[in-house]
Amino acid sequence: MEKPLSSILGVAVRNARVRAGLTQEDVAERIGMASEVYGRMERGQMLPRVENLRRLCLVLNVPPHELLGLEPSAFRGAFSVEDMKPRADDTADMRRLLRRLRKLNANQVKLLSQISGAMMAKGRSRSRRRALPREPE
Repeated sequence: MEKPLSSILGVAVRNARVRAGLTQEDVAERIGMASEVYGRMERGQMLPRVENLRRLCLVLNVPPHELLGLEPSAFRGAFSVEDMKPRADDTADMRRLLRRLRKLNANQVKLLSQISGAMMAKGRSRSRRRALPREPE
């Protein structure tokens, strides 16, 4: 079972703060947050607002994917938000598939993207073989 995001973020923020040689009070002051509130975030008891997450990344000099517990490779080949927006010509099956895609986590999207990429490549190689003229025997 996957850990809650608040726990993942709390551990990552604490590790980044320690690496930077800062105290909880130092970080809280630099991002404009009460040290007690910052401590709750580090203990995994709360999530920061987006503005504070951005400030944390800047103050601790870490990319957001690191604080969120994501691998940068999880985004390569993943579906874009534009791919998941419904269009007027979508069938009922397509709308149902899009609803299910929106519920996937990053690892599931990555896996599905790899599978669909392999299926597309296989389909292209089959069509190329059919298009090539056969050599006389």
